[in-house]
Amino acid sequence: MSIFTKILTLLRGTANEAGQAVVDKNAIRILDQELRDSTAELAKSKQELTKVMAQRQLAANRGSALLDKRREYEGYVQGALAKGDEALAREVATKLSDVERDLQAEADNVQSLDSSIASLKTAIRSTETQLTRLKQQIDTVKATEAVQRAQSAVSARHSGANSKIGTALDSLERIKQRQEEQGARFEAARQLEQETGDGDLKSRLAQAGLVHDPSNVDGILERFRKPQDAVLLDAPASADEKKLLAAESLFDRRK
Repeated sequence: MSIFTKILTLLRGTANEAGQAVVDKNAIRILDQELRDSTAELAKSKQELTKVMAQRQLAANRGSALLDKRREYEGYVQGALAKGDEALAREVATKLSDVERDLQAEADNVQSLDSSIASLKTAIRSTETQLTRLKQQIDTVKATEAVQRAQSAVSARHSGANSKIGTALDSLERIKQRQEEQGARFEAARQLEQETGDGDLKSRLAQAGLVHDPSNVDGILERFRKPQDAVLLDAPASADEKKLLAAESLFDRRK
């Protein structure tokens, strides 16, 4: 039973939170509707005030008529007494008593209506003041809400722009890194080819003077600078000269 009670409590709490969330989300719309309802009630109060004021005016008119009737009967009583007609004076006095009773009732009614009118006017003025203040506050809240929505939109666009810029910079950095890695692979392949092929070996042999370089200009000039008698004395030929002689014997068609 306690578990069922807790479940019901949970459901009520969830419903209360959901209802409060809806109220908070639509707070301005609710305030507008409450303001319209209050304004409508104020209009009804003013209509009721006009009715009460009309009733007071009618009561005042009846009181004025009764006052005139009272004065009239008072004259009749005085006239009857002056003529010594006691019976007529008593009859008119009876009518005057009824008129005075009605006059007092109308006077009490007018006083009561005056009190009601004063209370209604005070309440209406107070309500109008409160509604005016409420309208001003609602206008301020609406303006603040509009400004905050604009700020939120600008902030969202700014955050989105920063996010896009950050994404672009990340992409650019990845491209640069990929290009650097690819350049490093190309350089490693070139070095590997030199180490495993003949290119690096020939380069080192040429630097050691063990391989003839056909484009060695200094060697060619040195060969022509040798005296002719040195050639005739069969001086030992260098490796380059031997290769040249072999090439001549192979391609010289004059022999």
